[in-house]
Amino acid sequence: MKILYKTRATAVGGRSGRTTLDDGSLALDMSPPGSGKAGANPEQLFAMGYAACFDNALPVAAKQLKLAPTATRTSVEVGIGQTAEGGYALDIDLYVEVQGLSEADAHKLVETTHQVCPYSNATRGNVDVRLHTSVA
Repeated sequence: MKILYKTRATAVGGRSGRTTLDDGSLALDMSPPGSGKAGANPEQLFAMGYAACFDNALPVAAKQLKLAPTATRTSVEVGIGQTAEGGYALDIDLYVEVQGLSEADAHKLVETTHQVCPYSNATRGNVDVRLHTSVA
């Protein structure tokens, strides 16, 4: 694989610490879910990244399929839970709203995008990802 881009982040203090992009462009205080402490958690950051990546991959897939949606909107819900083995795993619901296509074409677009998106490829086979498509 030819690497097109690489970034690096450093965390100190885990879920109660601080995470910083090594290029200095973003730094966030971290907070465990439900703690009431100000800050973000890794699941929120993953949801933001997945939503942006998937929404950006939609036009790529649309071009492959020769479809022309007029607009898209992607929301991602990321949950975390404990597995039967005692470890932890993510659970993902991906909601995609497509404008300007039929329901059948919108579903086809979302399914194809799920094959193209790097986050989808990274989670495939080890994280439950459910796709939800709506047409506006």
